[in-house]
Amino acid sequence: MHRFLLLAAAAAFVTGAPAQSKGMKWMDATGVGLPAGGQIAVVKGDPSKAAPFTVRIKMPAGYTVPPHKHPGDETVRVVTAGTLSYGMGDKLDKANVGSLTKGYHVTMMAGMNHYVFTADPLEVQVDGMGPFAITYVDPKDDPRTSK
Repeated sequence: MHRFLLLAAAAAFVTGAPAQSKGMKWMDATGVGLPAGGQIAVVKGDPSKAAPFTVRIKMPAGYTVPPHKHPGDETVRVVTAGTLSYGMGDKLDKANVGSLTKGYHVTMMAGMNHYVFTADPLEVQVDGMGPFAITYVDPKDDPRTSK
């Protein structure tokens, strides 16, 4: 199993209060285990610590995060226009999904395999309890180890 804790480097992106998307410090999301093309910014807290955190993730059109799980609950809220599709299970099944639009959220429970994808570019906010970690069902999907 490949696990990743958001390292201390992300602590440099921590701010004391929620920020607007334009003023945040964005970084390549592959460093935290998300697929290429995504960007992440810490809004509050420190995802590497055992404490509450909030991050924003920018997803380009056609972005997919393959089936994975986290050690803690994760609430995902869409904060810009666009539709986020999500599903539960060990295999990506685009025919059996729910969808969220701006202002709506879903909570993925700890240890529950899930996946997300979008046709539109959009931004989500993720709230959870650290330390943040992501474990892919198929280790070949992990951008930190796949070549």
